[in-house]
Amino acid sequence: MFTSLLSEGLDLPRSGPSFAQADAESHLTVEAAVTPFPREELRVDMLVAEEAKVAQGQPLMRLRSAPEISLVAPMAGRVARIDLMPGHKLSQVVLFHEADGDRHAFKVDGAERDEAGFRALLQATGLWRNFRSRPFGQMPAPTETPAAIFVMGVDSRPDAPVPSVAIEGREEEFGRSLEALKLFAGAKCFLCEPKGAPFGGAVPKDVTRLELGDIHPQGSAGFLIHRHFPAQTERRVWTIHAEDLADIGALLATSYLPVTRFVTVTGDALREPRLVKCQKGADLRGLIQNVVKPGPHEVMSGSLLEGRSAHWLAPHDRQVLVFARTSGGDRKHWFKAALERAARHAPIIPTAALDQAFGGRLPAAALVRALASGDMETFTQLGGLSLLEEDIALADYVTGARPRLAKQLHSMLTQIAAEEDAL
Repeated sequence: MFTSLLSEGLDLPRSGPSFAQADAESHLTVEAAVTPFPREELRVDMLVAEEAKVAQGQPLMRLRSAPEISLVAPMAGRVARIDLMPGHKLSQVVLFHEADGDRHAFKVDGAERDEAGFRALLQATGLWRNFRSRPFGQMPAPTETPAAIFVMGVDSRPDAPVPSVAIEGREEEFGRSLEALKLFAGAKCFLCEPKGAPFGGAVPKDVTRLELGDIHPQGSAGFLIHRHFPAQTERRVWTIHAEDLADIGALLATSYLPVTRFVTVTGDALREPRLVKCQKGADLRGLIQNVVKPGPHEVMSGSLLEGRSAHWLAPHDRQVLVFARTSGGDRKHWFKAALERAARHAPIIPTAALDQAFGGRLPAAALVRALASGDMETFTQLGGLSLLEEDIALADYVTGARPRLAKQLHSMLTQIAAEEDAL
């Protein structure tokens, strides 16, 4: 099923045939939506109404708790539907593409000269949301200052788009953004790069460069943070994908937000896998309509390990999976077997594979026991505050744990966050 390599990870099977990650085609779906990330709670005030015509990048809403932070239109179009739950909690805002739509221009003059201007620009354009803050994995608070920033130029999950492909030809934009990160005074910056293929553009001298392999979870942010700059409740560590960082440079250079991001579309229900450039929040069914095989199937946003059934591409996702279903509605895939094995309670047995699923960087068995027993003190001492659910999704597959380790981790982090807020 998979091959182990030393203690640094596991070589996982792919969701379909291999393919060359080059020559991505642009594919803007007819519909797209602004949605929260799974388990993300966003209370918003709308700035537009249904049927309004909006430009790509135009602010659609702002956070009630932080009005300076906006969420913007992923494409030019018409606001087809606004779905808010009680308390102005965002469910989805759906847009219908308008071919003759415009692009919204932002004022960027002077944004690179001081932190306040740079921070205000990122928050007004929605790019602030591309940062994730650890512990807890949420969007950073408006006034939060990171102790370190990890720029993720690697992604070791099966079939993930190669970040270096996404920033090819954008070296100037990427380097400009790396330089701008210095405005967050005191933040140590790490650039995570694939081994043997470092970024070819200009890199500031004070940026620490980390070369990483392609075996999962070597490219998982949580284990890198734990090893090089552990997150703590009083020492926040941010992560950002290399393509998202290049988008900041594009904004600084042009006053406009880029229209697309690189996304892989894979799975056994497709005639062929593909690499596309689509808008954020793309309609997943629109992305697969010309390549899906006849018959029942399930569409997921996210990787093989932590993907979830979805209608729209989730905010931080860059993978779409399409699994065939039998007449009984079951997935015909190894992932289904993993889920079936995890359908019952079973003790977790420490194995070499479990250590490898943690990249050999954490005491896996001890951390798993701390999660199972709800031992927050041990969890924190072992480095658990650097992790998010996607970091241990591989361990869930290896162990077949029930309840899932990712769910236990989420509960632990939620409890720690609640106690921090109460102090």
